[in-house]
Amino acid sequence: MKLTVVIVNYNVKYYLYQCLESLYRAVEGIETEVYVVDNHSRDGSVKYVSGRFRDVFYVESNHNLGFARANNIAIKDSESEYVLLLNPDTVVGEKSIRHALEFMDEHPEAGGVGVRMLKANGEKAMESRRGMPTPMTAFYKMIGLCRRFPQSRKFGKYYMAYLPWDRPVEMEVISGAFCLLRRKALEKVGLLDEDFFMYGEDIDLSFRLLKGGFHNWYLPETILHYKGESTQKSSFRYVHVFYEAMLIFFKKHYGSSSLWLTIPIKGAIYLKATFALVKMQSEKLRKAMGFFSPRRRREPDYIFFGSSSSMAQCKKLAKRKGLSGTFVVANEKVRPQGHLDMMEQWAEMPRIPRYVVYDVEAYSYEAILGIFSSKPVDYVNIGTYHPRIRTIITAEEVLK
Repeated sequence: MKLTVVIVNYNVKYYLYQCLESLYRAVEGIETEVYVVDNHSRDGSVKYVSGRFRDVFYVESNHNLGFARANNIAIKDSESEYVLLLNPDTVVGEKSIRHALEFMDEHPEAGGVGVRMLKANGEKAMESRRGMPTPMTAFYKMIGLCRRFPQSRKFGKYYMAYLPWDRPVEMEVISGAFCLLRRKALEKVGLLDEDFFMYGEDIDLSFRLLKGGFHNWYLPETILHYKGESTQKSSFRYVHVFYEAMLIFFKKHYGSSSLWLTIPIKGAIYLKATFALVKMQSEKLRKAMGFFSPRRRREPDYIFFGSSSSMAQCKKLAKRKGLSGTFVVANEKVRPQGHLDMMEQWAEMPRIPRYVVYDVEAYSYEAILGIFSSKPVDYVNIGTYHPRIRTIITAEEVLK
């Protein structure tokens, strides 16, 4: 077996459907097995996708096992040459996995590779390339020097923004959203550390790969990570879980040599978590006391591109949902630039949120991601329409 793909799912059945649909296009002709490990979802995820993707191995846990343990279950059950850890809220281009496998075949010293991840508006996600969060690197990030000097190899190492985006380059931390791993490397350094429930396990594994003598690479292959940018990083839960994971990492790898840094970092973590909690509680209190004047929400505009049959379906769906929409009969061959020729017109109009929704049977995922990444705009976001399930998927909502 050439490749095992492991997707850990939790209550995102429509995103999981889209992920699997794009995945099967991307692995066509590649000897592949796919595992979906469901962490006790309550939205009927497995029931929903199992009837549509019958070749998948489904593992239905009675509890939320966490990301590391859930992945390990599938990895242990498989014997492929490579393992791809893939988030359910991702969309992969048709060529991305094939090119990544070719790179791994040509570079036997590579333990794993990550790729260029896009936000919902087509911008490159900084999390695509990361440096190892040594105590000092983490300290520079927490006090804001990383943001202030992103191109600095010292202060900006956390996101390694000084690296090129358009060619393969060695990096340190591979994101768990798309993490292609060599089986022999896993056999040498071990699987994901199950002490990490959520967050941090990809950093720990990347660190162990480097210590094991392997190299970690970034490749300019494009995927969409729908939910990555929408994580509420100011929330108490995120701060608590993420930075607790960082503490586990520090204790495991720097406990003896960097104790003098662990204490101030731990203090900063709890300070940041406390600040997030106080901020949330104060906002709730201000709203309850009427200090917030309600803002009129500007309804987004939708622009649909696809086949005539899909546009007819989208019109019915838009009418039923009360959406403001423009419908363009097109496909990748007759209109390869998609919505880009409309951008100049939009620049002269009010900056309202816009979703450009592409029919995935008229446009390849590769083409959709290429269109958005070529000219990202903060208020213009990716949407997809899936004729088989008659569903619109965006980063914020699912319409059907």
